[in-house]
Amino acid sequence: MTLCKVVGTVVATRKDEKLTGSKLLVVQEIDLDCNPKDRFYIAVDSVGAGTGEVVLIATGSSARYTAVTRDKPVDAAIIAIVDIIEVGGQVKYRKGQSA
Repeated sequence: MTLCKVVGTVVATRKDEKLTGSKLLVVQEIDLDCNPKDRFYIAVDSVGAGTGEVVLIATGSSARYTAVTRDKPVDAAIIAIVDIIEVGGQVKYRKGQSA
């Protein structure tokens, strides 16, 4: 799993029919302090995430294990919306506070 922040959306009117109805989001990898890294993914949203939220993504074949992505041509899926990141007893991120 990889920690990311939702930074945008992708609209594709022509796509594989198995992706019809799938919400595609642009996510940017972040570190444990929520600092952006230089890696981006296009991920299928399986949990109802929105722009600005911190999420966990699964990549590779693991991305096809959700109910939304099963048997679809997907290699990145948003599998969780993060509420809190705590490292060494220190809260690094709390949903609803700036990240």
